[in-house]
Amino acid sequence: MGFRENCTFSAWKWLGFVSAIWVQIVSGNNYTFSNYSDALKTLMNLTQLELNNLSVAKDVGKAFGLLAGLASDRFPMPVILLIGAIEGLIGYGAQWLVVSRNIQLLPYWQMCVFLCMGGNSTTWMNTAVLVTCMRNFRRNRGPVSGILKGYIGLSTAIFTDLCSALFSNDPARFLIMLAVIPSAVCLTAVFFLREIPQSTSVAAEKEETRYFAIFNVDAIIVAVYLLAYDLIGSTNQVFSLVFAFILLILLASPLAIPVYSFVKSWRFVGSGADTERQEPLLKSETKATEAEKTEVVAEEAQVEAEGDMALPEIGEDHTILEAVRTWEFWLLFVSFLCGVGTGLAVMNNMAQIGLALGHADVSIFVSLTSIWGLFGRIISGSVSEYFLKNAGTPRPLWNAASQILMAVGFLLMALSMPGCLYIGSIVVGICYGVRLAVTVSVASELFGLKYYGLIYNTLILNLPIGSFLFSGLLAGYLYDAQATPTPGGGNTCVGAHCYGLVFIIMAIASVIGFGLDVLLAIRTKNIYYKIFTSRKLKKSLTASTGW
Repeated sequence: MGFRENCTFSAWKWLGFVSAIWVQIVSGNNYTFSNYSDALKTLMNLTQLELNNLSVAKDVGKAFGLLAGLASDRFPMPVILLIGAIEGLIGYGAQWLVVSRNIQLLPYWQMCVFLCMGGNSTTWMNTAVLVTCMRNFRRNRGPVSGILKGYIGLSTAIFTDLCSALFSNDPARFLIMLAVIPSAVCLTAVFFLREIPQSTSVAAEKEETRYFAIFNVDAIIVAVYLLAYDLIGSTNQVFSLVFAFILLILLASPLAIPVYSFVKSWRFVGSGADTERQEPLLKSETKATEAEKTEVVAEEAQVEAEGDMALPEIGEDHTILEAVRTWEFWLLFVSFLCGVGTGLAVMNNMAQIGLALGHADVSIFVSLTSIWGLFGRIISGSVSEYFLKNAGTPRPLWNAASQILMAVGFLLMALSMPGCLYIGSIVVGICYGVRLAVTVSVASELFGLKYYGLIYNTLILNLPIGSFLFSGLLAGYLYDAQATPTPGGGNTCVGAHCYGLVFIIMAIASVIGFGLDVLLAIRTKNIYYKIFTSRKLKKSLTASTGW
């Protein structure tokens, strides 16, 4: 493979990553339920338990993500994206027809089905982008998961603020956005998202590190921009249009990196650099470094060993049946449940939590959770990668830290202190973001990338399970026990007592998650030390040979 081909592959790889970012930006629609849940509750005369069960149905859609995981091992990623686009259009389109009153109210069970379809659509989108990008950037799994999961967290704020700026928080128009925009973006990404042959050069690794830093900065700029708009809270139409226009420019700005890569490859072709650089590249294909040889021997030994071993070692490729036979999988699974289940309960009930604590408009809290979720994702992805590469720090320790912080946030909300919902929204956003980004990387490091799509979607079962346990049962029953019936069949509750016990129980669950994460870190410390020493050895050998 010549230098020109390497440059072209690099450019296509980055174009695929940018298209993955755009898919993640629009696939966070599943977290926006609070923005239109009150409209559904009023229109359908629902109790809080019935409304929470609708949110559970939305999250149950993720349980069928196992289908996306199975399909990712058998079909091209464009097919996976296409399925997600069509399913999202149907699921959110039906909800829009109901809320906009273009059709008569559907039976409760049919609404559950359409919310389930909307939730399931995101699993196809997420599976396609995560599996492809984790395989394209094997050496930077932390930044990859942090950036992609960061943008999906930011998606809620993007949709919320665009709807606020353009449509004055009209729930019907909000739903048509959720139906049309993700489908259009996925249909575009179908042409660019694909696996690209890997480059093992030091220059390519440095390029990845540099470009990921740029993506992180760009994401932070978008988050700060959204936060500023939320704090200003202007209702001026011209100001809102200008805000929306600048936001779209910022979301398009990551495209500069693949454009630069394509221009660089064309420049080398035009200057004849292809032939000048051909010789050392040919040498790199015929003469591997000692570190690369070591990796090849290790991989061959692993393949031979798999035939003799009943169960692969942690750190090797596992099928889902092999993974579920390990203690590490269940420690990760249950601790993940404690983190995302409690976080989802807050996000799904944000509208009612806000009303109970005296806030008529909760859109700012939804945006705060989303924006700070991005900070949690991208910072934890990059920081955990840095400490892994430089100190061999087990990644699960970052999950443990997030669980303690989340427990503190729940206690503050239980006490109903002044400004507690602002602090709680920020803390839940950060910790939920850390939990998602770090777990994605941990799963790939403990169980490999060969069957990653199915393993990832098995872990994502925690979203519907956690939503059912903490949002549907815990928050729903305890809220209804405190609420006052309203004419028409609904109910309402005002005061700190409405969710006080819910927050205390979720704080206890977070402490349990902390203990499980610490235990997982202890059990996997040798794996992360091996990753650390392997990378350190490869760098030193590469430096000594000059490659």
